[in-house]
Amino acid sequence: MAASPRRVGAETSKTRDALLNCVERLLLAKGYAGISYRTLAAEAGVTPSLVQYYFPTLDDIFLAAIRRYADQNLDYLTKTLKEHPDDPLRTLWTYNQREATGALMTEFMALGNHRKSIQTEIAKVTKRMRKVQVDALVAKYGKDARLGDLSLPALQLLMSGIPKFLSLEEGVGVKTTHREVTAAFERFLDSVG
Repeated sequence: MAASPRRVGAETSKTRDALLNCVERLLLAKGYAGISYRTLAAEAGVTPSLVQYYFPTLDDIFLAAIRRYADQNLDYLTKTLKEHPDDPLRTLWTYNQREATGALMTEFMALGNHRKSIQTEIAKVTKRMRKVQVDALVAKYGKDARLGDLSLPALQLLMSGIPKFLSLEEGVGVKTTHREVTAAFERFLDSVG
């Protein structure tokens, strides 16, 4: 006789959402290595078994946090693009600068270096976000457009990659030529926009 599947708490539960809020706080305070069922339960004021009811594995906790974070960012990006349909370059540049400075993103990326399931989810989320951004550029400039020497997907990669790289360096105290690179890229955006 096969074992019945284990019950898991509802994804729409307020308790689950509160636990994810605690996960985010702990990620920022202690990093991903500081999260366990016990630490999360203590932060939330619940029992470790309740945490495990909602998240059967630690990876489930992190995956849920990444998905929620990505959904929130996607909602924000979509709303911002709708508010500025005629200026997707500036909108995407500003969005990517904001998103790259998020400490949660750094923790998620570090976690992805150590856990395959997390790495796979980050890749999936990244592809989804890139598609939304490229689609916004295509809507403005056309499918086969090139801005300067760059295809729209290449331009999107630079607009999302430069802020991430600069944020990583700033996180370890390196800021050499960051302003110069940012100003040069902004002049490029002005010239092709």
